[in-house]
Amino acid sequence: MLILGLDPSLSRTGWGVVRAEGSRLSHIANGEIPTDPKAALPLRLLALQQGIAQVIALHRPDRAAAEEIFLNKNPQSTIKLAQARGAVLAACGAAGLAVAEHSARLVKKAVVGTGGAEKRQVQAMLKVLLPGAEIAGSDAADALAVAIADAHLGHASRTGIRRQA
Repeated sequence: MLILGLDPSLSRTGWGVVRAEGSRLSHIANGEIPTDPKAALPLRLLALQQGIAQVIALHRPDRAAAEEIFLNKNPQSTIKLAQARGAVLAACGAAGLAVAEHSARLVKKAVVGTGGAEKRQVQAMLKVLLPGAEIAGSDAADALAVAIADAHLGHASRTGIRRQA
């Protein structure tokens, strides 16, 4: 089972693919899709959608998972995050992937054992769970954590459409 983890952001969306075979996990790939902050919003969203579509076409995951949206103190930041997330989820929908949504606390708990874990604790656990994996950056690390959490949590809270065989 290949799982695509997603950490959407307008500036840089992280992605990570893991293989789950029972309780055994292995790293397949990860990366980040940056957007040009000077580009018009529709072009930035298109870059995210196309980038994730390419990742899906290349790795052919069986399912996807993304972190639930959280509310920022700045409403404009929340709106931009939601738009980026929509572009990423649209790429999944176009590929027929069902997408599970997991809260940040649940991801941290599934990976580290506590929902209040810090970023550095999550990154340290990734080194243990995916030994030898070269991680592209902090957004890719977050996406891998989402994929790992999804592997541990199974199909709970999965939404969207299923790819036809």
